[in-house]
Amino acid sequence: MSMNAMLEINHIYKTFNKGTINEKPALCGVDLTLNDGDFVTIIGGNGAGKSTTLNAVAGVWPVDDGSIYIDGKNITGYPEYKRAEFLGRVFQDPMTGTAATMEIQENLALAARRGDRRRLAWGITKAEREKYHEMLKVLDLGLENRMSTRVGLLSGGQRQALTLLMATLKKPKLLLLDEHTAALDPKTAAKVLDLTNSIVTENHLTAMMVTHNMKDAIRMGNRLIMMHEGRIIYDVAGEEKARLHVSDLLEKFEQASGGEFANDRMMLS
Repeated sequence: MSMNAMLEINHIYKTFNKGTINEKPALCGVDLTLNDGDFVTIIGGNGAGKSTTLNAVAGVWPVDDGSIYIDGKNITGYPEYKRAEFLGRVFQDPMTGTAATMEIQENLALAARRGDRRRLAWGITKAEREKYHEMLKVLDLGLENRMSTRVGLLSGGQRQALTLLMATLKKPKLLLLDEHTAALDPKTAAKVLDLTNSIVTENHLTAMMVTHNMKDAIRMGNRLIMMHEGRIIYDVAGEEKARLHVSDLLEKFEQASGGEFANDRMMLS
């Protein structure tokens, strides 16, 4: 385990429906180390293993082989709920990360008290309310004046912004973003991405963002990874990443796959 590694993925394998006619190798010996403060974007065609990698880290199911460390701790055998204290997650579906029937402030209180036995039994204190008001103000969506609104009444973009706040409230060791702007219109998506950038930077978080948008993958974060058929085929950081163009990524992909880039969604974005 290297000194400042926040995430270390060692040679992980995952095959779905093993031993059946539908057997599908999804991860084929993935090795990846994220240092403290790394913000990595992950791209690749359909079935490349992008979301599967995130799900492996989150513990959605056990890996077949290999190990996963978070901040030096071997979490390979941990079930999903036990990893939750280290992780923040934002999903593609804006409905996933929030409790629709609860108020905005109640959702924030739930996130703030995660792992706390008391939960919401004590109600929300004035001090907490003031804190949430300030946090929501930063989003610049007017939500600070609607704290008692039920989350189900919010738009997709507002919900994703709120989910981001909730996922990062306790400063997780690792933030997992799984195509978290894919369901939003371009203008709202851009706003949520800007917000993502500022939250990750200001809190010095380590983050992994799966995206099908090459421009976003180039613009966001300090490192970019391309996956293909369950492997990492390209890993670029810093200056070299900043100089990338979409055409460079397409070329890389075609070299690796020996064919055209088979993802219409990615081409168009």
